[in-house]
Amino acid sequence: MAEKPINWRGSSLRDIKDDEIFTPAARKEAGHQLSIVQVGLDPDDWKPFDIVGIGTKEIRINLDDGWFRVMYVAKFPEAVYVLHCFRKKTAATSKKDKDITAVRYKAVVQERSKK
Repeated sequence: MAEKPINWRGSSLRDIKDDEIFTPAARKEAGHQLSIVQVGLDPDDWKPFDIVGIGTKEIRINLDDGWFRVMYVAKFPEAVYVLHCFRKKTAATSKKDKDITAVRYKAVVQERSKK
């Protein structure tokens, strides 16, 4: 299967590169997990996150130095859309992080409908 390109949405690429959000170890693991998704497989630790948009998934990276999340949608044939990357502070995903992901998901769907 061909590797899908990654389409970074909003500030997601900048956020994953930001040392104050993602540690180097978390960034490396996120890259590894996204490479698995690019070839059509599921990441090692994930859960569906359809509450923000059908087909949205959450990569869960739990390290000694924090909890990190990469929200993405890979159901479209042209790309893996990375919607939001963030460091989790509490067990529940914050409303702010859900809202950011939902807005970016809707933007992807709208752009695709215009093609």
